Amino acid sequence: MKLNRKKILLLFVIPVFLHSCGIKKSMRQKPDTTGIERIDTTRTVHSKTHYSIGKNSLYKNKYGIWELYVEGNALERGMISGSLTRELMHKQETAFMNKIYELVPGKFYRNFLKKTVAWFNRKMYLHVPEEYQKEIYGTSLFGLEKYNDFAPAYIRMLYFHGAHDIGHALQDLMLVGCTSFAAWDKKTENGELLLGRNFDFYAGDEFAKEKIAAFINPDKGHKFMMYTWAGMIGSVSGLNEKGVSVTLNAGKSSIPLQAKTPISLVAREILQYASNTQEAIAIAKKREVFVSEAIMVGSAKERKAIIIEVAPHNFGVYEVENSNELICSNHFQSEPYADDKRNLKTIKNSHTQYRFDKMQSLLENKNQLNPKKAVSILRNREGLQGTRLGMGNELAINQLLAHHGIVFKPESRDVWVSANPYQLGAFVNYNLREVFKKFEAGIVSKSVMNVEKTIAKDPFVESEAFKDYEAYRKLKTKVQQAISEEKKLPEEQIKELQYLNPHFWKAYAVAGNYYFQKKEYKKAIIAYKQAKRREVSSLEEKQYLEKMIRKCNRKIK
Repeated sequence: MKLNRKKILLLFVIPVFLHSCGIKKSMRQKPDTTGIERIDTTRTVHSKTHYSIGKNSLYKNKYGIWELYVEGNALERGMISGSLTRELMHKQETAFMNKIYELVPGKFYRNFLKKTVAWFNRKMYLHVPEEYQKEIYGTSLFGLEKYNDFAPAYIRMLYFHGAHDIGHALQDLMLVGCTSFAAWDKKTENGELLLGRNFDFYAGDEFAKEKIAAFINPDKGHKFMMYTWAGMIGSVSGLNEKGVSVTLNAGKSSIPLQAKTPISLVAREILQYASNTQEAIAIAKKREVFVSEAIMVGSAKERKAIIIEVAPHNFGVYEVENSNELICSNHFQSEPYADDKRNLKTIKNSHTQYRFDKMQSLLENKNQLNPKKAVSILRNREGLQGTRLGMGNELAINQLLAHHGIVFKPESRDVWVSANPYQLGAFVNYNLREVFKKFEAGIVSKSVMNVEKTIAKDPFVESEAFKDYEAYRKLKTKVQQAISEEKKLPEEQIKELQYLNPHFWKAYAVAGNYYFQKKEYKKAIIAYKQAKRREVSSLEEKQYLEKMIRKCNRKIK
C-alpha cells in the first residue's frame, strides 16, 4: 500500500481553506438514541474466544475465524456487536490508524489531514440511512478513546466506512483489484448458481488478521451473513436468507471532493432489503455514491447474476445474454459506460482486462463447476497461457494479498469463506438456514461451521516458495524504507530480494530504485531491464521503467 504525503496534501489543499461551520455541525451530529438506556451490553465471558449477550454471541473457530451473531433493532445491533467485539475493534482501529500515521508522519501533516478529512466527510451523514447511523453509533461507543483527537468515535467510524471508497479512488493508493465470477446452468453441477470472488482490499497485515463471519438478524428486512471485520457494519461480501449475494469490485474513479454514501452501505442495504435483482437495482439507484463501483448481485430465485455499475454521474446494469457465466474485474461493461473515457483508459492502461481474460480462460477450462473448483480458480497464480507472473503480481487472480476469498451457492444458502493466509487457508462452510436456526434457538456454544463441507487449505501454504514470498514481502518493505530514509543496506540483501521472487518484475524495479538513489546507475539499468523482461502489471508501470532507464543513461553520460 503506497501513498505519498504530497498526494494527500494536493488532494485536500483547497478544502482546508474552506474550514467552515459545516464541519462543526457534522462533528456534533448524532442519530436518535431513544431507548439506549434499556439496552443491556453486559457480556458473559466464557473464554478468550467465546463471549455472549443473551442469544447474541461471538466465537472463534479452529480456523481462526470469528463467528458473530447479532439480533435486534439498529441501536441494539450496534451496541451489542460493539460490546462483543470490542477487543477486535480496538485491533482494527489501531491497525488502521497506525497505517495512516505511517503514511502521514509528523504532527503538522496529521493535523492538516485531520482537518481536511473532516471537510471532505462533512456531509456524509446526510447520505447514510438513519438505521445505519444508529448501528454505527452503537458500535462506536466501544471505540478507543485515544483516537478521539483525530475525530469523535462515532464520526471516526463513519469515516472508516468510506475508507474502501477512498482507497480505490486515490490513484497512488495501491489496494489492487478484485476479481469475481458467476456461473449457472450447464456450467455448474446441478445447474445451480455459483459465485466466487477475491477481495483484494489491503490495509496492512494486522488489519487482515481478525476476520468475522457475521450473521445478522435485524428487526427489519432479511437475515443475512457477511464476511467482515470488527466495527464494519457495511458489506463487501455477503449472502441473505432469500439467496441474494453481493460482492464489490472497484471501478476507476476521479478523486472525489465530497463523501456521499459509502458503497459498503449500499451493498449492506441490498443484502438486508433485496430479494431479487430488480429490488437490488432499485436500492442502488436511489443512493448517491462518490466513487465508481461494480456490484455483482446473485439471485437464487432467478438463477442468475447481474452487475450493477454505479458512479457519481452514471448508472448501468450489465447482464449476459445466451451465456451461463458472468465475469467482473475492475472495469465497466454496461452500455452507459461504452464511451466513458476513464473506463476505456482503465481497460487500456491497467491490469483489469488481463485478469478478466485470465478468469475467462479458467472458466472455459472447467466444466461442471462446484465450490472446490471455484476455490481453485480463486487461488490461481499463473498468467495467461500459464505464464509465470511471480508472486504478488496484480495481473494474477490470486495476488497473494487478498483480505479474503469467498464462494456462494445461493440456492442452497451455502457460503464458503477463506481462513488466513489470504485465500490460501481452508474455505470454511456455513449454511444460512442451519446457522440461523441454531442461533435463534439459543443453543450455540460452539462453532456453527459445517466441517464436512469445508475445503482444505492450499498445499502451497506449506511450500518453500510460499516461505520465500513471505520473506520477500518483509525484505521489500525494508528496502523501500531504506530508499525513503536514504540508508545503505548490504548488497546481499538487494540480491536476496530478487532471488526470493525471481519472476516478479517489481522485485527488480525496487532493486533498481535502490541503486538509482545510491547513484549506482549501471546496476540500476540492469535491474530495470530485468524488470522489463518480466510480466509488468500495467502500461503506466512499463513506462516508468523505461523512464528510469533513460534517466540512468543520462546520468552515466
